[in-house]
Amino acid sequence: MKSSIHLDRLDIQILHELQRDSSQSNQELAEKVGLTAAPCSRRVKQLEESGVITSHSIQINSKAINLNMFALLYISMDKHIPERFEAFEQTISEIPEVIECYMITGNSADYQLKVAVPDMDNYYKVLLGKITRIEGVTGVHSSFILRKVIEHGALPLNYVLN
Repeated sequence: MKSSIHLDRLDIQILHELQRDSSQSNQELAEKVGLTAAPCSRRVKQLEESGVITSHSIQINSKAINLNMFALLYISMDKHIPERFEAFEQTISEIPEVIECYMITGNSADYQLKVAVPDMDNYYKVLLGKITRIEGVTGVHSSFILRKVIEHGALPLNYVLN
């Protein structure tokens, strides 16, 4: 399904540059994409208003703030009903150590979570003190991330123009 928002070559260049470094000034961005400051600023504002750009964020070095362990958890639920899923999603969104949550298919689990903690002791506290206590959780399988291979968060923009 194609987006109803029309993006041209300059919009895509702006998105590429902002994904690479969202902290750059409008003047720097404009120079990189070949525009003057005012039209560049208008385009960024249009991309924000249209919902293409949803936020501006920073990346934090996890080790600098003592988050040394990341785990992927696969969660199985007892009932596949909207109320159970809604309650789980609401509860899981209130656990700060859960930094990603996806409802998934094609696996023996219903959800995949990514959890960030300082160490195994804290992981144990989150797992047994919070996650397994959520009503409806019947199974948890954990995998620990040994090394980040790719973590840029940038979306591929080569599919926008066809």
